[in-house]
Amino acid sequence: PPQSGSRGELRWRRRDSNRSRSRGRGLSLTIDEGRQAFHHGPYWRCYYSNTDAVIYVVDSCDRDRIGISKSELVAMLEEEELRKAILVVFANKQDMEQAMTPSEMANSLGLPALKDRKWQIFKTSATKGTGLDEAMEWLVETLKSRQ
Repeated sequence: PPQSGSRGELRWRRRDSNRSRSRGRGLSLTIDEGRQAFHHGPYWRCYYSNTDAVIYVVDSCDRDRIGISKSELVAMLEEEELRKAILVVFANKQDMEQAMTPSEMANSLGLPALKDRKWQIFKTSATKGTGLDEAMEWLVETLKSRQ
């Protein structure tokens, strides 16, 4: 969960590797990465407290499981502790020819129906690193505007 940091840094920590990376931006950002979080729902709920933003990564080439992804996202966003959390969606694998467009993904995930939540979807490619800086910049600015 993003938190204001005394040293003004952004920190990424992956639970599975315990690696971290820092950047100065006036915020401290800790990211706990989870796969198939809702197969382990009770375990992941312990990370929801004090969460200011959720970054949800979706495989934009996987049309067969976009419905499952929507169900998991909706269930997560219904949690009381995430009621005010900003939502950032990474439409990943945008470098692939068969990728759904961000607009198609937003509609498939039901994002336009999120009336009381700040959200944004970004075209990303994790393997190429594209779109990640833009998404993080948007998130940082959105978090700062809330303070």
